[in-house]
Amino acid sequence: MSTAKTAFGQTVHHVELADWLTTAAEHHRNGCVMFDWLGVEDAGRPGAAGQRHAVFLHVIDPQTREGVMLRTEVGESESLPSVAHLWKGAHWHEREAAEMFGITVDGEPEHLLLPDTFQGHPLRKDFVLASRVVRPWPGRLEPGEDNTSAPSRRRTAPPGVPDPSWGPRREEEQS
Repeated sequence: MSTAKTAFGQTVHHVELADWLTTAAEHHRNGCVMFDWLGVEDAGRPGAAGQRHAVFLHVIDPQTREGVMLRTEVGESESLPSVAHLWKGAHWHEREAAEMFGITVDGEPEHLLLPDTFQGHPLRKDFVLASRVVRPWPGRLEPGEDNTSAPSRRRTAPPGVPDPSWGPRREEEQS
């Protein structure tokens, strides 16, 4: 079962995880034989129970030059069926998604970019950037960090900034 939603000129077909492979294969049979990209993003809030990831697949029919975007959500205990047998280029993207986001893809891929000893998944929102603890960020400060913005009811730390349990940050120690 798939529902389509259009926003900003792009139609996205929302597919149940159980129908992911069937829907992808159907589009492949119908002429979408050109692989464009496969990407992942955090679909939930960092630290929330039941972390979910949205997976996007964009493929193109070279005859009509029309693209199709498929989207599904994968939970922590679920596995994404691989589409690499339909589009060979998807294999690299699936490996990256598994390594950088920690989602499980059928046929557990080998490491792509990170060493075997690396702990964590660096593109997830809940991954703490330890360098932000050790030294100040070299660029512009994030909103809310520079203490010049108007007070708000909800203060959230920018992505990668650890919670206070990591101890005082370097710039706090110097003041």
